[in-house]
Amino acid sequence: QVQLVESGGGLVQPGGSLRLSCAASGSIFSINAMGWYRQAPGKQRELVAAITSGGNTNYANSVKGRFTISRDNAKNTVYLQMNSLKPEDTAVYYCNANVRTGIVGPRYDFWGQGTHVAVSS
Repeated sequence: QVQLVESGGGLVQPGGSLRLSCAASGSIFSINAMGWYRQAPGKQRELVAAITSGGNTNYANSVKGRFTISRDNAKNTVYLQMNSLKPEDTAVYYCNANVRTGIVGPRYDFWGQGTHVAVSS
């Protein structure tokens, strides 16, 4: 199995910054895309940002210019630097990884347990 462990959430004032980390471990042969999703109360889970193993990135329009996703392939870790945070960024943030667990076979999506980000004065 594969485990994703997130860290870095918390309470921050509007305009502040936070950095989320997510480390993958377990039966990993290779990881394709890694990403961050979020789910606010009463809303559906949405993609925040994603990054491929080659470093190509994709962002939700609402976070472009404020959030930066990066990854360390050697450590199987993905980061989300969040700047200029707004109250509407408040949500539980989930890490996702698309993983191949063997030399052959399909890839599977794995999820972290979520870390809460609250932006409030």
